Amino acid sequence: MTTEQVEEKVREMLRAVALDGVRAPGDLAEKVVRRRGRRRFSRAAGAAAAVTAITVGAVFGIGGGGAAERDRPVRAAASPEGWKPWKSDVPGATERGCLVDGSALYCSGSKYDVAKLDANTGERLWTVKVNREGDGIDHPFAVRDGVVYAYRNHTAKKQPNGDYMGGTDLMAVDARTGERLWAVEMPQDDRGRRAAMLIDGAVLANTPSLRTMSALDPRTGKEKWHHTWAKGIVCQRAVLSGVPYLLCTRDTEEPHDTDVFRLDPATGTAKKVTTVPGRQQLVGTSGDRMILGEMKDVAGKDRQLTFVSSSGQQTSHPYRIEGSPARADVVGDLLISVSWQGKASAYSLTAGKTLWTGPVGVKMPGKTSMLDIASPVVSAGQGVVYFFGGTGDLSGLDLRTGERVWRGHVDIPRLGPGPGIRNPPQLLLYEDVLIARDGGSKLVSLLPRIGD
Repeated sequence: MTTEQVEEKVREMLRAVALDGVRAPGDLAEKVVRRRGRRRFSRAAGAAAAVTAITVGAVFGIGGGGAAERDRPVRAAASPEGWKPWKSDVPGATERGCLVDGSALYCSGSKYDVAKLDANTGERLWTVKVNREGDGIDHPFAVRDGVVYAYRNHTAKKQPNGDYMGGTDLMAVDARTGERLWAVEMPQDDRGRRAAMLIDGAVLANTPSLRTMSALDPRTGKEKWHHTWAKGIVCQRAVLSGVPYLLCTRDTEEPHDTDVFRLDPATGTAKKVTTVPGRQQLVGTSGDRMILGEMKDVAGKDRQLTFVSSSGQQTSHPYRIEGSPARADVVGDLLISVSWQGKASAYSLTAGKTLWTGPVGVKMPGKTSMLDIASPVVSAGQGVVYFFGGTGDLSGLDLRTGERVWRGHVDIPRLGPGPGIRNPPQLLLYEDVLIARDGGSKLVSLLPRIGD
């Protein structure tokens, strides 16, 4: 594996490196999952992955709100029409995780690269079988205009020594019927959330080479344009309002500045919009801004976050996490972090300050345990952020104050796909309904009763 490939994995698995201050060895998760061709997730990679998952969601900004906004009561949850509490266990369909789109769940597992479930009932509607094996941590990453975008194994052939011949395809599937529309081979087994992304009028994918991003026709998979950067350069990717951006720096151990380029979504023409001092890590995106953190070891001190707008304007703010960070997630205008010590905090990306810090309300796993905490989800309508721990604990915190307004628990096994191996838990939001998935195939759908 080249240095460039390793660096790309760092960008995918350590998006919050600016928060933990470590430039860790990168390709942990995918190196483990690809051994002898089996995509599996090992807790050996979890030390990196648990810190890093960045979830971008839509939520009202609360950073500059006044007293009336902060005192607004939390709204009780309301169930969607036709929904009833349900449990599901479809082995092979959901272990790799799910994506909510409307009233549908699109999941992946060891037997199916895509499985569509009814979010109201948990009923399985259709499936797309895997090409030989399907263990791993990837799942469908987007749905648009009736098309589901996911990954699959490139080939089912074996090498002369019996090992599985690896490879990854980007795949498009009809959301109504489950029919596979097209597949395009990727140059490596990178199924991270920035390996492929939706942009205006196309799918931006890391293909056909490691240093190339191509815009693919959403219906046919045919290339519209591509952009290649020079050897010795590594580039992170982001999308703001349908427009792709590259954040590029030299592939060396010595720190270098980070150049930010805008790619025309119609032609791929690149234009440099700014240069940010130092080697920067993309933490996430919020509205019309990219959130960057400088890659420095500053444990126990204020970190510096730099916000870069679509026009290239830069603003910087200090940021501090109380305790050792387990994860940090950009959710709308907030950077929500959870420490291994069980403290949650909400940092306003608009005001540039921490709004509150308090108990997360779920049992935190040990750093070396086989358990994880899921990415938080936010109900903007309720004004609640929800957390899900690996032991089955659930909690809801008031988004404005951090006060716990709800607690729950789901009795679902925490077994993964094999001994010593498990996928991280996942928490999804279907309108006001929560859908909790353990590290395996068990799903539980429930309505949080605020005030119970």
